[in-house]
Amino acid sequence: MDLIADLHLHSRFARGCSSKTNVEMLERFARIKGIDILGTGDFTHPKWFEELNEKLEEDEKGILRTKKGFKFLWSTEISLIYTQGQKGRRVHHVILAPNKDTVKQIQDELLKKGRLDYDGRPIFGFTSIELVDIMRGINPDIEIIPAHAWTSWFAIFGSKSGFNSIQECFGDNSKYIHAIETGMSSDPEMNSALSRLDGINLVSFSDAHSFWPWRLGREATIFDVKNPSYSEILKAIRTGKGLKSTIETDPEYGKYHFDGHRRCHVIMDPRETREKGTECPRCGGLITVGVLNRVLALADREIGEKAIERPPYVKVIPLHELISFAIRSGISAKKTWEVYYKLIKRFRTEYNVLLNARYEEIKEESTETVANLVIKSREGGLKIRPGYDGEYGEIQEETPPEEVKEKNQKSLAEF
Repeated sequence: MDLIADLHLHSRFARGCSSKTNVEMLERFARIKGIDILGTGDFTHPKWFEELNEKLEEDEKGILRTKKGFKFLWSTEISLIYTQGQKGRRVHHVILAPNKDTVKQIQDELLKKGRLDYDGRPIFGFTSIELVDIMRGINPDIEIIPAHAWTSWFAIFGSKSGFNSIQECFGDNSKYIHAIETGMSSDPEMNSALSRLDGINLVSFSDAHSFWPWRLGREATIFDVKNPSYSEILKAIRTGKGLKSTIETDPEYGKYHFDGHRRCHVIMDPRETREKGTECPRCGGLITVGVLNRVLALADREIGEKAIERPPYVKVIPLHELISFAIRSGISAKKTWEVYYKLIKRFRTEYNVLLNARYEEIKEESTETVANLVIKSREGGLKIRPGYDGEYGEIQEETPPEEVKEKNQKSLAEF
């Protein structure tokens, strides 16, 4: 059976996250989105851990369930800030755990290194190498996945403080890293431009900071599992067998796809950065080098060159974004919600609208413009101003199919 999973998200106890997030709201909008299983997020935080224990029941397979039967899996994210190779590093990792007892042991070990109660995404000063040693010392079934792997500021390959390879980051412990999270600003095609990632599986999750459907499940991984269990999901992540596909946003929608300087509203294509340098042309400060630039810098293949077989994937923009653009209404405005819920009533879930509903059917429940945008999103036919330096990309207008193909053929030779 297909299991749509979003295993990276946050509670209200993480900085910069919605104060209204709770188990009930996560379940409600996960069902509307079409998600089958969520990560708990932030299991290291004592108050959130207590709430999870009160509202979720764990079975013998490591799956947590609400009273209504919705499924969760133990997950958290931690931030590591340290020096390695004479350079400051800031790397985020997703951690998956097989059961509550293991979670408690993780908490106990991390408490020896620092506090857990000040943030759902706690910060520690030890290395990624040490993280693997600590986790494997607790339980070899704990999985570590480098989070949003290319994001400029806090990622394994990030331009500001990252590494050039998994081996450089993890040393001899690289053999215990089986997958990376692509993040919103990259997709599997971009990652496949690096032969050094050929043995690494690719997963996608939302890193949602709230329960709203334009955040939750905006990226997800579809597992092909017979009987949902932690061990089956772990096996799929580690071996690739059972990783059916991923749901991605268009990388240009991500907050760090292009280079730029948000304060000065400067956005730069990587080729432009190569020619002009990393100095902001308006203020003289440093621009933030984005994901596409980093991928091209480390790639040894053309983006789009098919070198190895990977699971298929789809790229879609959250439905609220499409409706908001189509009817010129705020993303959380009443008018946007009215159109959204009409579509949900007809098609049951947002994923059904984005991935399966036909043009005429969507048009019947909304408008011709909404229907057109949904289909264009599905087919890669939207023109998006790329995100940069922490700013999300923005839909601008539709793009003819022949231009879409040309746009996606980023040339490594030119770079």
